[in-house]
Amino acid sequence: MNELHLGALICVVSILVLATGIPVAFGLGVVSLGFMLILEGWGSLDFLADTLFGGLDDFTLVSIPMFVVMGAAVASSRAGGDLYEVLNRWLNRIPGSLVISNIGACALFAALTGSSPATCAAIGKMGIPEMRRRGYSADLATGSIAAGGTLGILIPPSVTMILYGIASETSIGKLFLAGVLPGLLLTGLFMAWALLLSWYRGEKLTNFSRRYSLAERLELLPRVVPFALVIVGVIYALYGGIATPSEAAGVGALLCLLMVMVIYKVWKPQQLWLILRDGMRESGMLLMIIATSILFGYMMSSLFVTQTIAQWIAELEVNRWILMLFINILLLVAGCFLPPAAIILMTTPILAPIITNAGFDPIWFGVIFTINMELGLITPPVGLNLYVINGISPDVKLPTILKGALPFMICMIIAIILLCVFPEIATWLPETMMGK
Repeated sequence: MNELHLGALICVVSILVLATGIPVAFGLGVVSLGFMLILEGWGSLDFLADTLFGGLDDFTLVSIPMFVVMGAAVASSRAGGDLYEVLNRWLNRIPGSLVISNIGACALFAALTGSSPATCAAIGKMGIPEMRRRGYSADLATGSIAAGGTLGILIPPSVTMILYGIASETSIGKLFLAGVLPGLLLTGLFMAWALLLSWYRGEKLTNFSRRYSLAERLELLPRVVPFALVIVGVIYALYGGIATPSEAAGVGALLCLLMVMVIYKVWKPQQLWLILRDGMRESGMLLMIIATSILFGYMMSSLFVTQTIAQWIAELEVNRWILMLFINILLLVAGCFLPPAAIILMTTPILAPIITNAGFDPIWFGVIFTINMELGLITPPVGLNLYVINGISPDVKLPTILKGALPFMICMIIAIILLCVFPEIATWLPETMMGK
C-alpha cells in the first residue's frame, strides 16, 4: 500500500470513528495510536507524551481559555436578549425587520461569545417564538438563526481563527482583521436575503404593529454599548501593538465578567462558578483536541502521508483556481461530517504549504477556510446548529430547518466567490493596519 492509499484509508477510518459520536479528541487519539501501533510497532509510542505536551507548549494557546470565559460570561446573562430587543426597536419599520434584527443580534452576540451553539441558543430562544408568533414562516425563522449563529467563528475575536493561526503559523492579529469585512459582508448578504424573502412572501407588515419612541429605542443602549466597546477595545489592543492576543483576551474576559456582574447582577458565587465551569470545560475540550491533532499530524508525517499528498497535489498540472475549487469541495465535504476544530487541525498542516506554493495568501485562505467551516455548521448530517435549533423548536422538523438554512448556505458560497474575485475584501484591512 503506497502513501496515497494509506492516506485515503486513514481519512475513511477517521470519519467512521468520529461518526460514532466519540469525543473528537479521543477519536483522533484512537486513530493516531492505532495506525502507529499497526505500522510502526510499540516503539512509536516513545514520543507519545512529548508530542502531546509539546503541542500545547505555545503561549498563544493561553488566549483560548480567556476568550472562552469571555463568551461564557456574556452567554450566561441577558445580553443576548438585550441585543435582540435593541435591534428590534431600531429596525421594526423595515420589511422583514424581525428576521433582520435576529441576524444582527446573532452577529453581535457571536462576536462576543465566539460560540455558534451559544448564539443559536441565546438568540433563538427569544427570536424564533417571536418571529413565528408574528407570522413569519417556520423555515425562515429557524433557518435565519441557524445561519446567523455561524457568524461567531468569522467575526473576531474567533477561537476558530486562533486554531487556524496556530496550525498554519500565521498572525492571529492579521487573521482577526481579515475576518472583519467578510463578516460584515456575510451579515449583509443574510439580511438582504431576509428582506427580499419577507417582502416577496408578504411578511413585510408583521412587525409594523408598534412604533417605538426615541426614548424607548435608547433605553437599553447603556446595557449593550459596553459589551460592544469591549470588542472594539480588544481589537484595538491587538492591532495597535498594545497587547498580545493572550493579554488582550485576559483583559477582555475580566471586563466581560465585571460588566455581567454590574449590569446584570450576576454576582452570586454559584452563578460565577457556572461561568468558570463552562469556560473550563470548553477550554479543556479545545486543548485536548489540539493536543491529539498534533499527535494525528505527527502520525501522518511519520508515515510520509502528509509529504506525499502535498507533493502529489503540487505536481498536478492544473490552474491554481481549479486547485482552490477542489480544496473548497474537500472542506465542504469534510464539514458535513467533522466539527470545525478537527478539520482545521487535521488539514491545515497539509493545505498550508500547498496554498503558499500556489501563490495564495494564507491570511486570505484563512477566511475562505472559516466560511467553509460555517457551511459545515448548518450542513447535515453533523450540522451542529441544525440540532441546536431543533432542540429549541422541537415542533419544527429538521428538513424544515434545513430548507430555511439553504438560501443562507448559498449566501456563504456567494461570499466565497466574491472573496476569490476580490481578495482585497479580506486582505486590505490587515495590510493597511499591520503591513504585509
